[in-house]
Amino acid sequence: MRRSLGLLTVAATLTTFAAPMSTAQAVTPSSSAAAVGTARENMVVRLVNARRAKKKGCRALKHHPRLHRAAHAHAADMAVHGYFSHDSRDGRGYIDRVKAAGYKRGGSWAELLGKGQRTPAVIVGSWMNDPGSKASLLNCKFAYTGVGAVEDANGVIVWTQLFATK
Repeated sequence: MRRSLGLLTVAATLTTFAAPMSTAQAVTPSSSAAAVGTARENMVVRLVNARRAKKKGCRALKHHPRLHRAAHAHAADMAVHGYFSHDSRDGRGYIDRVKAAGYKRGGSWAELLGKGQRTPAVIVGSWMNDPGSKASLLNCKFAYTGVGAVEDANGVIVWTQLFATK
């Protein structure tokens, strides 16, 4: 029997505001979003955007290739090496990993982690039930995201979602 595993979140100081959007925009992936990540990872982006669309003033997050690269690499590292932390085994934090993946824009960032949730709907629901994670998901100042979902050797999915303001 698998036991429920916890969630971690890190909030960031933010400086930009987002434009309003429609619900249709939130759940319809753009052509660029479809080119980034796996179907499972893109479903997380769509589900998060649907939640954000319900909040006045939140635009859809764009699945950025470099944020995806950083999120996926961290999820893979945790899955392969059996740990669960915002810090990599080499001591780097998520901002270091984002910059190393080539994301050079300034602004503010946040990272969400999850482990053991079997579907995109379950991980988004878990994050929405955690006050700190929910605050990051629904923060209208974030404009870009990257999602990584990797199964470990036992089939347990390790999730990472990164957010950036610009």
